[in-house]
Amino acid sequence: MDERVTLRSHLDRAGVKTPNRLAIAAVIEGIAAASIDLADVIADGPLAGITGRLSGVNSDGDAQKDIDLVADRMMRRALLVTPVAAILSEEAELPEILDVAAPLCVAIDPLDGSANLENNISVGTIFSIRPRGNDAVSTFFEPGTAQCAAGFVVYGPQTTLVLAHNGRVDIFILDRRAREFLLVAQGVRIAPNTPEFAINASNRRHWHGPVRTYIDECLAGIGGDGGADFNMRWIGSLVAESLRILVRGGVFLYPADARPGYREGRLRLLYEAHPMALVMEWAGGSATTGRRRILELSARTPHQRVPLIMGSMRGVRDVAAIHEGIEPMFDNSDAPLFARRGLFR
Repeated sequence: MDERVTLRSHLDRAGVKTPNRLAIAAVIEGIAAASIDLADVIADGPLAGITGRLSGVNSDGDAQKDIDLVADRMMRRALLVTPVAAILSEEAELPEILDVAAPLCVAIDPLDGSANLENNISVGTIFSIRPRGNDAVSTFFEPGTAQCAAGFVVYGPQTTLVLAHNGRVDIFILDRRAREFLLVAQGVRIAPNTPEFAINASNRRHWHGPVRTYIDECLAGIGGDGGADFNMRWIGSLVAESLRILVRGGVFLYPADARPGYREGRLRLLYEAHPMALVMEWAGGSATTGRRRILELSARTPHQRVPLIMGSMRGVRDVAAIHEGIEPMFDNSDAPLFARRGLFR
């Protein structure tokens, strides 16, 4: 882009006069400012006093590292001075009420994928913004369609902000010298049919029948029903996988499976699946559990887990079609009837 457009100027000149427009912009700017500081901490690592040591477990049973707690404090501190009624963080058991009269609520994963840092793999912040309902806490239990904005930050070779706002998806990159995000791509659209998939294939023996069927067809390549040779990608970082889909297309699968703790899926609905689904849909893609559209789901608990299949419209549609053709009681079946349905036809 020839014109230098900062995040602030982009938000200031947003053409759509939506309700809470100024409040939403303030929250986005607050998260962006905190992410700039967090990018410095992550880049410095041990030089900034970050050891990577475990600091306990969060309320949902996941191990916490010292950087998780640092990121949580930084994001909370930034949101305290924005018009937010309540924050739901991955690192806290319950939502924190800030100002019951404020117009917005925020669900956030302050640092997704912190275990990847020791391998110098990209990690990120994921956030969901929604208008406050009748009360702050009940707002988090509304469907994902209630979100008014969402996005994520990737801390990698570049610090990248992906923002779903005003019905479209824009991408910003941090200018480290100026310490501000600059617009590099606007109105991003996901390629509708890219022969590429991302899944942790080591768990194949635990997958339900529809997922195995889809992946087997992809692996069959040009000789299979898909009629194309598929590439496989697996980074193991949700934010990095999502950014790749925006840039290249393809489908990402983190399904439920037969392992204890994975039967309902593994990713959290409110601050992982909901915001990613909004980004995908507003960029022309799709997101589903395999049987239900992610944005139509309402959380029953603050840290509810769900399966997540997202990306290019064609790939997600094919996975969902297999699930629709197999009754749930047969999802674990290895029978040929369920393993070789015509999913791409």
